[in-house]
Amino acid sequence: MIRQQPDHAVARRTVLKGAGLGVGAGLVSGMAPKTQAQTAPAPAADASIWSSEYWADKGAGVRLNLWRKRVGAPTVGQPPLPVLFLVHGSSNSARSSYDLSVPGKDEYSMMNVMAGYGFDVWTMDHDGYGRSGSSGNNSDIASGVEDLKAALPVVLKESGQPKVHMYGTSSGAIRAGAYAQAAPERVDRLVLSAFTYKGTGSPEIARRLAVADRYRNNPRRTRDLKMIRSIFTRDGLASGYDMAVADAIAADELQFGDQVPTGTYYDMAVNLPLVDPKKVMAPVLMVRGSHDGNSTNEDLLDFYAQLPNGDRQFVILPHTAHSLGYGNNRHLPWYATRNFLAAPSAVAS
Repeated sequence: MIRQQPDHAVARRTVLKGAGLGVGAGLVSGMAPKTQAQTAPAPAADASIWSSEYWADKGAGVRLNLWRKRVGAPTVGQPPLPVLFLVHGSSNSARSSYDLSVPGKDEYSMMNVMAGYGFDVWTMDHDGYGRSGSSGNNSDIASGVEDLKAALPVVLKESGQPKVHMYGTSSGAIRAGAYAQAAPERVDRLVLSAFTYKGTGSPEIARRLAVADRYRNNPRRTRDLKMIRSIFTRDGLASGYDMAVADAIAADELQFGDQVPTGTYYDMAVNLPLVDPKKVMAPVLMVRGSHDGNSTNEDLLDFYAQLPNGDRQFVILPHTAHSLGYGNNRHLPWYATRNFLAAPSAVAS
């Protein structure tokens, strides 16, 4: 059974402030639309964000928490907005990943930014994370695909769209890629941010491999403030972040406890590759930071070269590391994503 909670937590706030507005200004006017349902309009900067919470039933008593934001509440008879579904990574749940508020700082919410571009933006806490229930498993990539299979019927029913754009970061990109492989009819355009293919040459994957038994034997691992801060320092580009972001993540995440599942860490240590590029049919944007220790250019270009869809892009962003959405240059992946999702259809030759 799927139930929607009343939107008691609806937050109304200005969409894009300061530098955030500049990310997409002027992008829409020169683009030929695909269809009314697929193309994101450019709403006024003072429009209000509407939000609502939903639940999906994974089975075995596990309910998954979904969070939705868009400009204005959906109205009967209104054409549906294009849907963007954001898939979180290994160490943080959905809202701290994509709807983070950092006191005294500019915009860090990708949900707000993409809603401001005209998307109907959704995200979800995976099994064992955040507000979702836990099956007791280690929430590996296969489990994450099952989570997405449970969530998408809710998203499609509520949005009125037959498919979604999907964006995943880090292990969330692996989850998104694996889902796109399993359910190609549900994915329109796919963004793989901070993705790892085989992990060859990656110092971070090597570190995880060295302690793989720890992840194999324990379904959960410690995730405290020290660990969260290490996400921003391990790639050797700590100057690319404001550490107030780590503190804001910790304040949001530690209300759920100091542990998260080990499954994606274990998968990335010993089970790569988990996505077959030849089976990903959607148009794909691959985005990586120039200092991302979870992958190498060679590893990702190997994946990219095998993608069957000619509608694909590979982007390396300067002065960025693994956690692109948390960095000082977070406007760069937002720009690249917006540009890719709003691209006009190619004329068949």
